[in-house]
Amino acid sequence: MTRRVFRYVPFTIEQDRTAEPEYEARCVSGDETECGAKSGTCGHPGPVEEWQRRHTQETWHLCYRRNFGDYAVMRPPEELAELLRGHRGTA
Repeated sequence: MTRRVFRYVPFTIEQDRTAEPEYEARCVSGDETECGAKSGTCGHPGPVEEWQRRHTQETWHLCYRRNFGDYAVMRPPEELAELLRGHRGTA
């Protein structure tokens, strides 16, 4: 039987630069029910903020739920990355 020992490895969590982040907003103004109007998903916060400004000008709604999404990559330390490259597919 093969025995494996797992040790703490200080991975770094980084934003995946190959994937576009996503920004959006939803109007949550209202007493009994929320307005619910949505900005749509954008790759930059500028268009979402502009949508909020226009929506407030048209409706006087002031409260928004903003969402940001991105993708993350776990990066091992360089010495472990080299080891993994050398043994790809044998783990």
